[in-house]
Amino acid sequence: MSKGAPVHAGVIGVGTMGQNHARVYRELPETALYGVYDADRDRAAQVAETYGTAVAPMGELLDAVDVVSVAVPTQYHYETVRECIDAGVDVLVEKPFVEDPAKGRKLVEFAAERGVTLQVGHIERFNPATRKLMEIVDDLEIIAVDARRLGPPIDRDIDDTAVMDLMIHDLDIVTALVDDEVTSVDAIGNHDVDYAAANLQFDSGIVAQLTASRVTQEKERQLSLSAKRCRVKVDYIEQTIEIHRQSLPEYVEEDGDVTYHHENIVERVSVEKREPLKNELSAFVEAATEGTEPVVTGEDGLRALRLTRTIDDLARERTSVDPPAPTQ
Repeated sequence: MSKGAPVHAGVIGVGTMGQNHARVYRELPETALYGVYDADRDRAAQVAETYGTAVAPMGELLDAVDVVSVAVPTQYHYETVRECIDAGVDVLVEKPFVEDPAKGRKLVEFAAERGVTLQVGHIERFNPATRKLMEIVDDLEIIAVDARRLGPPIDRDIDDTAVMDLMIHDLDIVTALVDDEVTSVDAIGNHDVDYAAANLQFDSGIVAQLTASRVTQEKERQLSLSAKRCRVKVDYIEQTIEIHRQSLPEYVEEDGDVTYHHENIVERVSVEKREPLKNELSAFVEAATEGTEPVVTGEDGLRALRLTRTIDDLARERTSVDPPAPTQ
């Protein structure tokens, strides 16, 4: 890449998420969308026409681009990402990183050997509210974390459970915030695991509760931190952060009567709103161009994947546990 020249970008897999990658690469000033590839040629042609680019065979695409997004179904992540790395193309792969952590480990090592930037697409890390939270978390003595990612049934086919599809976002954020070893995990879900809840405990003693749902008739994307001196509430949809504090209690005398007065103070943190995907792809291109470590590394993707798989397995098991016999 010559200095100052636009970074040539491509997208492999232009389903729902891949189409957005194509749009953003077209809109970012630092990138030029070279082309797209999809096994569904008609869909690829439609997306290419929409965003003023070309459909290219994958080999030709990898020969021409500097960076590429991989947004194919998860079962094809390993082979597709390996082909990108083999071609020397910096790659962002959508979450979940891979199906098998062992194969993910191979990709991490292969990328390091080839000097290729490998980023995993945990997009919520690039939500402006998350970025701001990361700036202030070092000043907090965290006690507990509560994450809720709820919504109604979706109108597209998806094989993943609510844990693998939704909760994985919050697991990535929580482990990045706490940055400590998880010492215990418990989880439960309904029969289809389109609703699940998990409890984590970290070596430091911090506890986390996470809930994910595709059957809740209200969309909610929130996280709260309970700290020793405050409570922090994050709304990912509104991209807002509130810090709730209590003022010192006092007794007030009015007309001879003494009353107890305790006021809550709410600080609203300034958050510069922007589309998370634009933040994500800009950060990816910067890491690829500068040769720096991406915000979400392959190691981060593996950490989130292993924990998600553990919770997913527990949720599936607990749905089939027989209830205790009634007491006499």
